[in-house]
Amino acid sequence: MSLNEKRKLVQAAMKAPYLTREEELKLAIRWRHQRDEKALEKLSLSHMRLVIAVASRFRNFGLSLGDLIQEGHVGLLEAAARFEPEREVRFSTYATWWIRASIQDYILRNWSIVRGGTSSSQKALFFNLRRLRAKLSNNQTPLSDSELHRKIADAIGVKQSDVALMNARLSGPDTSLNAPVTDSDGSSADRQDFLVSDAPLPDEIVTGNIDAERRHKWLSSALEVLSERELKIVRERRLTEEGATLESLGEKLGISKERVRQIESRAMEKLKSALLAAQPDQAVYRV
Repeated sequence: MSLNEKRKLVQAAMKAPYLTREEELKLAIRWRHQRDEKALEKLSLSHMRLVIAVASRFRNFGLSLGDLIQEGHVGLLEAAARFEPEREVRFSTYATWWIRASIQDYILRNWSIVRGGTSSSQKALFFNLRRLRAKLSNNQTPLSDSELHRKIADAIGVKQSDVALMNARLSGPDTSLNAPVTDSDGSSADRQDFLVSDAPLPDEIVTGNIDAERRHKWLSSALEVLSERELKIVRERRLTEEGATLESLGEKLGISKERVRQIESRAMEKLKSALLAAQPDQAVYRV
């Protein structure tokens, strides 16, 4: 929708007459049961003042009021599609929630390139943090940052760490990871160069691969001491992602599940002995 179209929509909304409860009900019924487009147009246009009023409350988030009104109009149409006249509730009461929700979702999608407010508690924190911070800061007794965050967390019902994180996000604009950072010695680097990676270090990866290969050789050698039936039971019970049950193995081998358990227990003891014999320095080796 162009700027001129948005302006015309606002002008038309301000000229639209107010509806009585009976007129509103008739229009809602015509739209819900007869899909009368003219009824929908009249119903939505008469409530555009409500959209403008709700959108005006969110002007401080740096987004165009025209865009907020447009998104609120989308919420208004969604409310009209879901409204049930038989419940005898005023349409404006029902529509207010959908209008506000549509505007808030738009703000969360466009306020920052980083998606925020993904949960209901984070969403409440995003839209109430500034108001609560200003209210608490107006107290005669100055509060420290930690005390301020604690009071806001208690008021909204979120973690204090979440308040501190959201406060930091709202305090400054988005910064590109490719933005240059200059050190005291005059050298520069990208911000992303200072990010700490959670991945293991190269020497840790190499050490882990060597240890895994060594354990694999030890185990392969130890398995040679088992009989064919013991090896089958150990492989299907211990060396597969979904270990077979004692009952299913008993049916395959033609023995009871208790006998399978006994053979498995004996096989594990043999494995442990073989591993300790091959690697006596491994005093505690769990098989």
